[in-house]
Amino acid sequence: MEEKTEEINAQTLSGTTEKKVDNLVAKILVEKLCFHYGRTLALKGISIAIKEKQITSFIGPSGCGKSTFLRCLNRMNDLIAGSKVTGKIFLDGVEIHSRNTDLSELRRKVGMVFQKSNPFPKSIFENVAYGLRIQGINHPATLHEVVEKTLKNAALWDEVKDKLSESAMKLSGGQQQRLCIARALAVEPEVILMDEPCSALDPASTFKIEELMRELRERYTIVIVTHNMQQAARVSDFTGFLFLGEMIEFGETNRIFTRPKEKLTENYISGRFG
Repeated sequence: MEEKTEEINAQTLSGTTEKKVDNLVAKILVEKLCFHYGRTLALKGISIAIKEKQITSFIGPSGCGKSTFLRCLNRMNDLIAGSKVTGKIFLDGVEIHSRNTDLSELRRKVGMVFQKSNPFPKSIFENVAYGLRIQGINHPATLHEVVEKTLKNAALWDEVKDKLSESAMKLSGGQQQRLCIARALAVEPEVILMDEPCSALDPASTFKIEELMRELRERYTIVIVTHNMQQAARVSDFTGFLFLGEMIEFGETNRIFTRPKEKLTENYISGRFG
C-alpha cells in the first residue's frame, strides 16, 4: 500500500464524522491547538486526526507537552489557574470548547487513566460502581451486572470475583491499574486516555495492560502517552512525536519507527537525544 502523508488539514475535516482518513473515521480532530500555562506556551499549533478504534501513542522527552496535550482532549487542563487554550478540538464533529459542552458528559465520553493507579479507598466493587452511582444508577442487579461485565472487560474478574467486598488498596499495582481502567469503562466511554499507564509497573503487569489495550481497541478509541518507545511500537497503530510543544511528526507507527521523515524524529528514536 502506498504510503500517505499523515498530516491533515483539520479545517477541511472539522464538523463532520463522515470524513475518513486513510479509510478510517477520525474520532478526534485537533486544529491549530495552542495551550498556555500563564505566559508559557506549552503546545504550539498542533493539528492532527485521531482515528476511531485505534491506539494512538505520543512519545517525546520529558516536558515536551505530551501529558498537557492528552489532558486537552477532555478539558482537564481547565482546572489549572491561568491556563489558556486556542484552536479547536472536535469529538465526533462537535467542538468540545463550545459553550454548550457539558463537561461531565465530555469526561464520561473521554475517560482518563492516570500514570499512578488511584483506586478509591473503597471496596473493589464500589470502585467500579462509583461512576454509575454518580449517574444515579443504584439498582443492585444493574450494578452487579455492570461491575462483573466491566471487570471481565478489564481482564480482572477471575482475579477478584471472590473478594469484591475487600479494599481495592489490597490489590497489587498492576491489578489496581486494571481496576482503574475498569472504573473508566463502567460509564461506557468512547475514548480512553492513558497517561503513562505502565510506568510504575513490573514487566509482567505491563504485559497484561498492553494485552488489555489491544483487546479494548476493538470497542474504544485509545490514546496513550508513554516514555517507553518500545511500548509505543508494540501496541499503537499511530504515533506522534512531540518536542518542545510541537508535533514534529505524526503517522502510522510502523513508518514512524522505521522510516521517519524528520531528522529530529530519527534522532530521538535512535537515542541520539532525549
